[in-house]
Amino acid sequence: MAYAGMVLILRVAGKRSLAKLNAFDLVVTVALGSTLATVLLTKDVALAEGIFAFIMQVLLQWIVSRASVSSQSFRRLVRAQPRLLLENGAYRKEAMAAERVTAGEIEAAVRNAGIGRLEAVAAVVLETDGSMSVIARAGDERLTALDSVRR
Repeated sequence: MAYAGMVLILRVAGKRSLAKLNAFDLVVTVALGSTLATVLLTKDVALAEGIFAFIMQVLLQWIVSRASVSSQSFRRLVRAQPRLLLENGAYRKEAMAAERVTAGEIEAAVRNAGIGRLEAVAAVVLETDGSMSVIARAGDERLTALDSVRR
């Protein structure tokens, strides 16, 4: 019943409830999983309490995501901003230090993107969900995809 209740609540709440767009969303997803495990494995937690906990977590996540859409200052408080780690084949050491990312981790992301040389990379961006996006050098055009990225 707990599983069915969670599925129903998540279905009503919408896709955003399980999106992993940023660290906050990941925390909500993990918390939902932890709550489900607690309800399923602990006899001390009643089904109604578990369902209430699911509803509260989804409701709070909805409130926070709604507030972050409405208020730029609140959005800055709860959401990270993408960060440029490598630009035109050159490491951005200050950004790497601030984000605690090593050159080896950037190189692994470049290899995973199927690129063999850093010089062939226009940018590597640490995204808000912790993943790295690799943008291959395509020519001399300006990279408009980087307009919202913190340098």
